[in-house]
Order: sequence, then C-alpha cells, then structure tokens
Amino acid sequence: MNKFDVAIIGGGLAGLTASIYLARKGKKVAILEKSDRFGGRSITTNKNGICMNLGAHALYRGGEAMSIFNELGVTIEGAIPTTQAQGIWKNHVYTIPTNFRSILSSSLLSWPGKINFSNLMLKLGKIDLNAIPAVSLSEWAEKEVSDPMVRHLFYALCRTTTYTYAPRLQLARPILKQIQRSMKDSVLYVDGGWETIIAKLRKEASDAGVELLQNKNVIEIEHNGHILRIRCSNGELFEVSVTIVTAPPTEACRIVKRAEETSLHIWKEQALPVTAACLDLGLRKLPNPIHQFVLGLDQPLFFTNQSRAAKLSEDGTIVVSLIKYHDPTLQPSDPQADKIQLEDTMDLLHPGWREELVERQYLSKITVVYDFPHMGRTEKPGPAVPQIQGLYVAGDWAGHDELLADAAVASGKRAALHILKTSKVIN
Repeated sequence: MNKFDVAIIGGGLAGLTASIYLARKGKKVAILEKSDRFGGRSITTNKNGICMNLGAHALYRGGEAMSIFNELGVTIEGAIPTTQAQGIWKNHVYTIPTNFRSILSSSLLSWPGKINFSNLMLKLGKIDLNAIPAVSLSEWAEKEVSDPMVRHLFYALCRTTTYTYAPRLQLARPILKQIQRSMKDSVLYVDGGWETIIAKLRKEASDAGVELLQNKNVIEIEHNGHILRIRCSNGELFEVSVTIVTAPPTEACRIVKRAEETSLHIWKEQALPVTAACLDLGLRKLPNPIHQFVLGLDQPLFFTNQSRAAKLSEDGTIVVSLIKYHDPTLQPSDPQADKIQLEDTMDLLHPGWREELVERQYLSKITVVYDFPHMGRTEKPGPAVPQIQGLYVAGDWAGHDELLADAAVASGKRAALHILKTSKVIN
C-alpha cells in the first residue's frame, strides 16, 4: 500500500502546478500519470528536429498562467509575435486594420464601419469588466457592434483569443478580459514548444520532492470517511486523505465511486467540450511572407506562422499552424472535409507550399478545452467536491473566469491553496 498526503491524478499543467505548491509546503505528493509522458495536451512532438505542439499554442503574457509561473520561479523562453494581420472574406485576403492609418485605408470597412471599428477598439481597451452582466458574447456584440463587417472582425478576434466558436453560449466577460490582455500585453510563442514548460514544471516538482509516477492508470477512487483509496489498472493501491483529479469531467465521474451523488455529476452534465481540427506544417520557407497571421472572417479558420517568434527547429524550418474551430453545438465535423478546407486555405495564403513541405501533422479532432465559461453553467467547478471530504478537481474545465491554459494552471493553484488552508485549520 502506497501512502502519500496528496495524490494528484494527471500530470498536465494543472497537476504539476498543484504539486509544486503543495510539496513546497511540506506535503508528501505523488502525481499519477496514466501515460508514459507528462504534459497532456501540452506535449510537443519532435519530428526530425522540428518541434510541433498539438496545434497552435500561445501563452498570454498578462494571464494567470504566466503570473503563476513567475511566482513559482519558472522562466519561459520565447518572443512576442508581430500583430500585423490579414483576414479571409469570400475567399479573398484583406489587411485587417490594426491602427488609425490602416483603419482609414481599409477596403474591408465602409466609412460608418471604420467609425464603429475605431470606437469598438477604444471601448475594448478601457471597458470596466466588472460592469459587464452575465450575458452571452453574441448578446453583448449585437448591442455594442452595429456594423456587420465589424461584427465579423470582432467574432474572429474572439475565436482566436479563446479557441472557441460558440458566441451564443460563451459568457462575454471572460472573453473581453482575454481581448484586453492581448491588446495590452500580447502573447508569447514558446521556444522549443510547450514541452519546455512541462519540463520546467517537472523539474520544480521533482526538486520539491514530488513523486512523478508514470503509467499509473487510475480506474477507481473509493471514499470511506477520511480515506480515499485509489486503484490503478495494474492492481496497485494508493491510500491518501486528499486527492486532486485533473482528468476530464466524464472520466472523473467514471473513476470516482458514487460520483452521480455529487457535484461532479453536475459539472459533467453542464460541461461543453471544445474541439478543433489542426494542421501543423514544417516548411523550408514561407511562400508568401506577407501572410504571417490570418483570421477567417466568414469561416472559423485561423493561420499563424509560429516561427516568426519562437525557435521551433534546429535548421531554420518554419512551423506554421492552421486551425478550424468546431462549433460545440453542431454535429461532429467531417475530418476529411476539414483537412481539405485547411489545405485549400493554405493554397490561398501560400501557393506552392507543398513544394516546401518537410513535415506535417494533422489532428482531426483535438480537444481544446473540456469546458469553458458559458450560459449553461449553473455553478463554477471546484476546487473542492463538497460531498466527498478530501476530493478536489483541477484542469482547463475547472476554471472559473479563466480560459485555456490559464484555467488549467489557475485551477491547479486554487486546489492546492484550498488544501493547504483546510489542512491548517484541521491541524
């Protein structure tokens, strides 16, 4: 029988973050990772010296994750990408206005549209987020954005900053906060891919005394009074008083006995997973250097040259990513049709790209997040599962107002601090 103070199920961003906070305060912590590799969806695949994340990744410099990494002493290497952008409208590429001069010269916008767009950008930069009611993104946009093309531009920006395409469901406030952050502090593209973040978190966890256990597939968590018994598929048992589950809500409900009697069931039922189709390419050179960052305006598409800011290869190979955002309210998308659409988009932006191709990676349906702040949420998940003493949750789906990686990292810290506060009261 293995005994620890805290067992954390899952070795991604949330689990690693929580483990460091707990171990540094003297807790004996084990992370049980079901695969042979830590990181979850933050892993990076090295294809013959070319580093490819699982789709395009960006770290918000003004977000919770960066703040927590700084607090933990984790330094992230990378650079801020240029913000010059283009937009695809009816299969033609236009420059997206980003300053006063480009707004005036934009062929995308009418004169009333240029005024509406200018006012919107000013408003987004200084809006009081606390004054925004709990309304959907579309309700907010339909009230604040009168020009149809400006609305297309706004929704494209929202998709890009949240990786989510559900304006009638998404809560407006967290998205507007994310846009403010991108306008003020921009994002960081990480050298070597996000695996470097995982490697640094692993080192901090290990240095703090965390047991990092791979190939530990948890199949059951049984709660009996003050004790949580964790059973792995190989028969191994762990007995702890505290557990943090960072697995997705469906999996969490499957492994926790009598989860249907707890808030876990509510959180699972209200969760809306978000997926996307991602095409990552390694190119000897970019056929059209003008097209570095492109948003679909009438289609939920996104293109970015990650190598314009991050070092992702040893030999100068350029790594680009294309994404098609899936609408979580619709039937699953056709993987082959998505692939063709992304390749056609690449043909539009970079004719001749196939002659420059070195490596490719197609992810037909990768989960972006397992839940996000939306109108159907009756309560924010976690950190504690109130019906089961010692059981906590973390992960991108357990964010409160945070999004994406910020939600994962912030929820890990939130769970850890709640545990430390509770144990102090008990002791």
